[in-house]
Amino acid sequence: MNLSAIRKLVQIAAFGFMVYGSGLIGYYTVDKFSNALPALSCAFNHNTGDYCTLIPFQHQMAHRVGETIANEGNLLQGLIPTLITLGTFLILFVILSKAFCGWICPLGTFQELLSMIGQKLGLQQRKSVDEKVVKRIRPVKWLVLFFLVFFLPILTGLGYASHDLVDPYCKICPSRILTTLANGNTDQLVVDQANPVTMGFSIFGDFLFGLMIALALTVRQPFCRICPMLAMNATFRKLGLLKLTKNASSRCEKCGLCAKACPMDIREIHTEMVKKDVTFEDCTLCGRCVEFCPDKNVLQLKYATIPIFSASSDYFKKRKKAQKAWEKVTLASLKQPTVQPEAKS
Repeated sequence: MNLSAIRKLVQIAAFGFMVYGSGLIGYYTVDKFSNALPALSCAFNHNTGDYCTLIPFQHQMAHRVGETIANEGNLLQGLIPTLITLGTFLILFVILSKAFCGWICPLGTFQELLSMIGQKLGLQQRKSVDEKVVKRIRPVKWLVLFFLVFFLPILTGLGYASHDLVDPYCKICPSRILTTLANGNTDQLVVDQANPVTMGFSIFGDFLFGLMIALALTVRQPFCRICPMLAMNATFRKLGLLKLTKNASSRCEKCGLCAKACPMDIREIHTEMVKKDVTFEDCTLCGRCVEFCPDKNVLQLKYATIPIFSASSDYFKKRKKAQKAWEKVTLASLKQPTVQPEAKS
C-alpha cells in the first residue's frame, strides 16, 4: 500500500459518486447541493452526484452578465449569481486545493485508467513530453477558459453570437461524452446537425474525445494539460490549504527523479532551488514527485503548515521496487510459457 494506491481508491470512489451518485442522494439534492464543485462531472449526465462549476459560469455569463449589459441593467445584480458560484467554488477549493484534479476529477481518473491499459497492452509509453511541446501547450488551457467559458457566452448574451454558444465549452468537453456513455446514454456521442454552429462543435467534440483516448494510451494525462478547470484551479492556487513544498538540497541539481515521475511534465519541480511553495500552475497534487524523491523531507505535501506526506529514502526504495514490478506485468508477459528446469541426470 502506497500513496498512489490510496489515490487510486479515492479516485474510484469519487468516479462512482460523480457518475452515478444521484442514485444515492437524489437528483434534486444534487441540483441544490453541488452545482459548483470544482471537478469535471457533467450536468448532461442525470445520474451524476455533482455538477461541474464551468456550466453555471457559462450560463451566467450569457443570461445574467451579457443580457444585463445588453439591456443596460444593473451590472452588479447581474454578477451576483456568478459571485455566489465563485464563492462556493472557492470554499471547496480552499479545503482541497488542486487535489480536485489529481484525486477526484472523473475525467482525470479515466485518462489514468487508459494509461494503465496501454501499459498492460505493451504499448510503448512516452515517459515525458518534449519540453518545448509542453511550453507551447500550457497557454491553451487559459485560452479555452477565457474564450469558451467566459467570452463567447457573454457575446451570446449581448446578442453578437448565436444562442447555441450559451455553453460552448460543454459542447466539446470530453467529460460530457464520458459520463453519459458510462450511464449507457449515447445521445452526446452524435453529430448534432441542427445548424452549422452546433454541427461544427459536435464534430470537434467527438474528435477531441477520440483523440484523448488514443493519446492517453501512451501519453500521461493528455487532456488535463489543456483543461480549463486546471486553469481555474491555477488562478486560485495560492488560496488552497494543500500545497507541495520543497526544501532543496545540493543533490537536487543532479537528480531530477521528481520531474520524471510527474505526469504533467513539470520540470520546474526539479530546477526550482529557491521557492518553498512549488505548487506550479499545472500541478494536480497527485504526490508522485514526493513518492519518487530519494531525499528525506526535500519534497512534502503540506496541509496548511502540517506535513501530511514527506519524501524519504526508505519509502523511495520500496516505491521504486513496486513500480518496477508493476511495469513488468504486461499482457505479453502473462502469455509467456513458464520454462521448467531440466531434470539432472
